[in-house]
Amino acid sequence: MELHVLNHPLVEHKMTVLRDKNTPSSTFRELVTELVSLEAYEATRGLEVVDKPIETPVATMVGKAIAKPRPIIVPVLRAGLGMLDGMMKMIPSAEVGFLGMKRDEEHPTQQITHANRLPEDLTGRQCFLIDPMLATGGTLVAATHYLAERGAKDITAINIIAAPEGIEFVEKNVDPSIDFKVVVCAVDETLNERAYIVPGLGDAGDRLYGVID
Repeated sequence: MELHVLNHPLVEHKMTVLRDKNTPSSTFRELVTELVSLEAYEATRGLEVVDKPIETPVATMVGKAIAKPRPIIVPVLRAGLGMLDGMMKMIPSAEVGFLGMKRDEEHPTQQITHANRLPEDLTGRQCFLIDPMLATGGTLVAATHYLAERGAKDITAINIIAAPEGIEFVEKNVDPSIDFKVVVCAVDETLNERAYIVPGLGDAGDRLYGVID
């Protein structure tokens, strides 16, 4: 597993505002979009391209274009939806799939899959999993293997915040045959007894969309 933690003053500033409990949902959503756009720049560094002949107003040349099959972005519902705009602004030609997973509260590293809108065959596709929090790592491992079962071998996870425990769990449990990368804005201190990241930013889904009872 390859881990990349963004190290940039803009990211640090935006993360401080994002974490603040007094930041309203509207600002929170805007910041998530901005941070994901910055992450996407790093996450897509290895995006496959092909030569494309074009004609500029001055001369002909051979440029580069994103190769086919197109990359696919997979938000993990529901919080991952808040990251989708930032990704689509950077890769507007990408396709989008959806994967609904939630943590089993009695067994934090186990996941319950409740929705799936993905191609049956992901062979040869570069896949980008987006989910704000990498906490226990259970969701990320389950989602990665879910894509791998459909043929995906090149998978990049984009998270806002990660916990050391989650990173360790992912390193130990993701199939090593997968070309797997993780891009995050910050690695926090630890998980608390409820498996929430500390200091973290609270429940990302609730802060994006409001509390659902």
